[in-house]
Amino acid sequence: MNSRLSVAPFPTPQLLSRLPAVGTTVFSQMSQLAAEFGAVNLGQGFPDFACQPALIDMVGEAMRAGFNQYPMMTGAPPLRAAIGQKIAAIYGHEYDVGSEITVTAGATEALTTAILCCVHPGDEVIVIEPAYDSYLPAIALAGGVPVLVQMELGQRGYSVPWDKVAAAVGARTRLIVINSPHNPTGSVLRGADLAALADIVRGTDVLILSDEVYEHMVYDGARHESVCRLPELAARSFVVSSFGKTYHVTGWKVGYVAAPAALSAEFRKVHQYNVFSVNTPMQLGFASYMADPAPYLELPAFYQRKRDLFRAGLQGSRFELLPADGTYFQCVRYDAISDLPEAQFAEWLTSEIKVAAIPVSAFYQQGKESGIVRFCFAKQDETLALALQRLAGV
Repeated sequence: MNSRLSVAPFPTPQLLSRLPAVGTTVFSQMSQLAAEFGAVNLGQGFPDFACQPALIDMVGEAMRAGFNQYPMMTGAPPLRAAIGQKIAAIYGHEYDVGSEITVTAGATEALTTAILCCVHPGDEVIVIEPAYDSYLPAIALAGGVPVLVQMELGQRGYSVPWDKVAAAVGARTRLIVINSPHNPTGSVLRGADLAALADIVRGTDVLILSDEVYEHMVYDGARHESVCRLPELAARSFVVSSFGKTYHVTGWKVGYVAAPAALSAEFRKVHQYNVFSVNTPMQLGFASYMADPAPYLELPAFYQRKRDLFRAGLQGSRFELLPADGTYFQCVRYDAISDLPEAQFAEWLTSEIKVAAIPVSAFYQQGKESGIVRFCFAKQDETLALALQRLAGV
């Protein structure tokens, strides 16, 4: 007889969770539900089309050339140089590529590392809701205290109530997190918004974490207003972006943060003991590919066409389209269709209509109900056409 079968299993010690309120993300849940019901997945924000073959070829060339070992902790020098050149050309701000640009394992690592490096237990962090779901867990891990300010929704879509942000700033405020173009609402910050932010932080030691991963997805002739356009804001900001969003390779998980040298030095202390470095051949592939700015300069037109296609397909439906000025997300009201809570409505859409969406309530700490869901239009035209055919009959 196998003696191991007669021995009682050793108990696993209990673990006090650092994130007791966190479970599986709504994105994973809805993607799993979409797969289960054979639904068109317009929930999770990733393309269903391939990147340019030239980018894959450049990564392959780097692999074949033997660039398969650890790169510098701060990022491959050719890529950091390319990032610096792009920022200077588009936004007019020059970062020192040696001390002020760090390549990260995706934007989420950049966001989390920025929070961990500057937020101490008891520090307050202002977060504007609805908010991307990684912000609050990172603040919790740092021992920070989130101070939530909700966006307002009017005829022109979502906007940040800067008077309420100003009122939320206190003696314990360490960081303000902003996101433009904004996930999930598709809104964008304008010049007046950055001016209002500058007024709020002027004369304080408050830092800014600016999530700009959709920087190249701003529509209708508008420009992306990066915080680094304003030297006053750049001097106190971590600016985060994502190669995955820009070049249709979200699974590669490569991003970067640009910040003044003093902030970058602290950022790198956490980064080096978190992931240390980022895969070498992808970095060198991106560096080569960025020599041609056309792919990111043409991205607004590429996605605006998809946005317009999707919006046109819903015009005759009972969904109410909210403004979509940036990102690759479209939010819609559904109160003419159902009075179900958002999560239940998204599940119903997925199981019965066979189109998956994300409830916007998932982007609020307390699950605020607004009767709004978010669709992702970063899909092939055929995918969008099938989804629109199903949604038109709702």
